Amino acid sequence: MLDSRYRGYVPEVQHPIIAMRLNASGVRDTARVLRISTDTVLSELRKKEAALESVNTALLRTLKPDEIAVDIQRAGEAERDEMWSFVGKKGNQRWLWHAIDHHTGTVLAYVFGRRKEEVFLPLTALLEPFGLTRFSTDPWGAYTRQLDPEVHSPGKRNTALQEGTCDRT
Repeated sequence: MLDSRYRGYVPEVQHPIIAMRLNASGVRDTARVLRISTDTVLSELRKKEAALESVNTALLRTLKPDEIAVDIQRAGEAERDEMWSFVGKKGNQRWLWHAIDHHTGTVLAYVFGRRKEEVFLPLTALLEPFGLTRFSTDPWGAYTRQLDPEVHSPGKRNTALQEGTCDRT
């Protein structure tokens, strides 16, 4: 029997939208994969925006620094990067700044905004609870100005996870 309901109204289609966005899928990519319109993707993202947390609190709740020193050491390295997309036209750019665990690829925190240092700084504050000891980034100026050289590794060599994420969009 033919189902005449629009796929965008089905919860099984709506739920993956946020997960796909957090995994670097663009609006058009998400719409194509889920076979829904780009307007539906944007509408769902707007609805869920207030409920989204910029820190992976589920991961933070599982970390117990006093009990798992070895895991904290492993998770002490993160990759930071920024990627852009646009809304409507290329002049209306939106940037996603995010940090991922270098070993597992888990998203630790993210912020949205322009490609400005004042948007990058809140990401640094969001990462403090993770106790990170090393950051790998591309050599963009905000990273080199804001991160202590002792914990910062600029260059593409240690950002394979991030750059791989960006290449899929």
